[in-house]
Amino acid sequence: MKTAAVPANDQIDVSTQSIRDSIRDAIVDRRLAPGTKLSEADVGALFNVSRTLVRGALQALAYEGLVSVEKNRGAFVAYPSPEEARQIFATRRLIEPGILREAAKHMGPSHLQHLRQLLMEEGRLMAERGQTARRAEIKASGDFHLMLASMTGNAVMQRFMDELVARSSLVIALYGQSAISSCGHQEHQGIVTAIESGDLDRACHLMIHHIDHIEADLDMRENKGSDLREAFKL
Repeated sequence: MKTAAVPANDQIDVSTQSIRDSIRDAIVDRRLAPGTKLSEADVGALFNVSRTLVRGALQALAYEGLVSVEKNRGAFVAYPSPEEARQIFATRRLIEPGILREAAKHMGPSHLQHLRQLLMEEGRLMAERGQTARRAEIKASGDFHLMLASMTGNAVMQRFMDELVARSSLVIALYGQSAISSCGHQEHQGIVTAIESGDLDRACHLMIHHIDHIEADLDMRENKGSDLREAFKL
């Protein structure tokens, strides 16, 4: 029996998705800084694919808000404005308590165990030094919020939360001030403890406080720049 050939369009979709995922991971992990130019030719050479495939990947990322495409200039890692950053965290404050309550309806002992295991890994990474461990810690922090969304069983909610966490990571890369974890490990522990005790009101309160804390660590003051004399103190 012959195996059916994979249509060319399906091959393109797989390649485009792979490129999109790789670039997205680099943005979320903060290996690509806001404002970085993403030349179709350069990206194509890195992945050994055509510019057509790269263009599809960049368009998908632009739809998510992670890449901006400018006419006659090309694609860049998005550089969110302070107002956009505030809107991202305002959105998270509105929906994450609802996600938490919905997730709690479906949680059993195994789900709580998975959350505790994630917290243990997050704590382990906090004790390690180096840029690689730091990036892994940031990813684990975001994974906590994504795991709660996955426990709702709502695929649309999961995709929406995936985008919000990714865009939050971009904002933190641009405006974050402190060297501490962008998502407080102790605050995550407090949220899980409240869920385990059945106190969802407290868990939701802690979630909002947690998001407030992340936003409070951002410096989103407008910097108008200086003229040459001021810049060099002449």
